Amino acid sequence: MARIFAATGLAALTATLTMGTAFAQTEITWWHAMGGELGTKLEEIVAGYNASQDEYTVTPVYKGTYTETMTGAIAAFRANEQPHIVQVFEVGTGTMMAAEGAIYPVYELMADTGQDFDPEGFLPAVVGYYTDTNGNMLSMPFNSSTPILYYNKDVFEKAGLDPETAPKTWGELESFANTIMESGAAECGFSSGWISWVQLENFSAWHNQPIGTLENGFGGLETEMTVNGPVQVKHWENMKRWQDEGLFQYGGPGGGADSAPKFYAQECAMYMNSSASRAGVLANASDFEVGFGMLPYYDDVEGAPQNSIIGGATLWVLQGHADEEYAGVADFFSYLSSPEVQADWHQFSGYLPITQAAYDLGQEQGYYAANPGSDVAIKQITLNAPTANSKGLRFGNYVQIRSIIDEEFEQLLAGSKDAQGALDALVERGNALIRDFEAANK
Repeated sequence: MARIFAATGLAALTATLTMGTAFAQTEITWWHAMGGELGTKLEEIVAGYNASQDEYTVTPVYKGTYTETMTGAIAAFRANEQPHIVQVFEVGTGTMMAAEGAIYPVYELMADTGQDFDPEGFLPAVVGYYTDTNGNMLSMPFNSSTPILYYNKDVFEKAGLDPETAPKTWGELESFANTIMESGAAECGFSSGWISWVQLENFSAWHNQPIGTLENGFGGLETEMTVNGPVQVKHWENMKRWQDEGLFQYGGPGGGADSAPKFYAQECAMYMNSSASRAGVLANASDFEVGFGMLPYYDDVEGAPQNSIIGGATLWVLQGHADEEYAGVADFFSYLSSPEVQADWHQFSGYLPITQAAYDLGQEQGYYAANPGSDVAIKQITLNAPTANSKGLRFGNYVQIRSIIDEEFEQLLAGSKDAQGALDALVERGNALIRDFEAANK
C-alpha cells in the first residue's frame, strides 16, 4: 500500500512539475528612474500588461536618478548582469548609441520578432530624437515632454491684462512683466526651470538655430557646438538685463529647484518648465488659476517659431539575452505604445502622447476640451515638421556639458562675463568634452 501511495505521489509531483514548466512565464527586467507617483503609475502599467497575457512577466526595478540608472546599466552590462530594458534620459542618447555591441536597436527588435510596428505612427518630433540618420528608431519613446509657459491668470487680471491671453513673443512677455510689476500684482515677471534645456536648447530649436554642426550631432561624433550665435547671444543678453531689472528671477542650476516655488507663492507671474510639470503645478497652485501658453519667440528671427524639442526618456534594449526573452520585450513594447496605454499615461503624467493615435483617442474622450491647455505642448512640438536644427541634439558627454551651461549662465548673471563671452566659453569647454567622447568611442 505504501508503494501505491508513493507511486501516486510521484506521478502527481511529476504532473505538477510538468504543468509548472508548461506555464512558466519568461521573465523580463526593466530598470527605470521613475520615483514617487510616476513610479507607482509605471508599476500599474506593468501590472496591466502582466495581467493581459500569460507568456511573459515584466519586473520593473527602480534604480535611482536618470544618471544612476544609465551608469548602473552600463556597469551591469560589463559584468554580464544587464537588464533587458533600461530607461535612459534624452541627453544620454549619444552615450547609448556609442555603446556598440551593447544595444539591440528597437527597429531591429520589432522586425526580428515579427511585431506589427509602424514608426510613422509616432509623433515626428518625438521619434526624430531617437532615430539614426536613416530614420531608424533606436529606442522606444516612453516619457517625452517639452517646456511650455505657465502663467498666473489671477495676477494677469489684477494687472489689467487679459487672463486668457499668454504672451506670444519675448517682446510681449517683457511688456507683460513690466505691467505686472508696475501694478504691484507680483514681485517678478517670470522664472524658468532648466536654463540649459529651456533657455538654450529649446530656445535654439524654437528659433530654428543650429545647436551644433552635423545636424546637432546626429551626423557623427565629429560634431561641434555652435550655440554662441547672434540669436542666442541676444537672448542671454536679455536674460541678464531682465534679471538686473527684476523682471526675471533665476531659480538655480539643473532643474532650477527654486523656480517653481516662486511661481507657486505668486512671487513670479510666469514660469517656464516641462509640460510634465502640469500635474504638480496644478496641485501646488491651488490658490490661483493657471494659464498655459507656448514658449515665447523673437518675431524678428526668420523661421520662428519652428518647433520645440523633447526631454524625458526612452527605453533601450540591451544585448545578451535569449530570443524568447526579446520576443517578450517586443510584445511589451507593443502594449506600452498602444493608444489606450499611452493616452492614459499622458493624461495622468503630463508627458506627451508619443503617438498620433494616443492623441486622437484623447480628443475622442474629450480630455483636451475638459482640461484647457493640456494640448499646448502637443501643438507646440508639432507646430512645424522638424528641421536639422530642431529635431534634437546628440552630443557625447552632454550630461557634463549641461553643468557647464549652468556655470556659464551664472557667470553671466553675476556680471563676470557678458553673453558673448559666456557662450563662447561654453562652446569651447563643451567641444573639449565632445572631443574626449569622440576619442574614446572611435
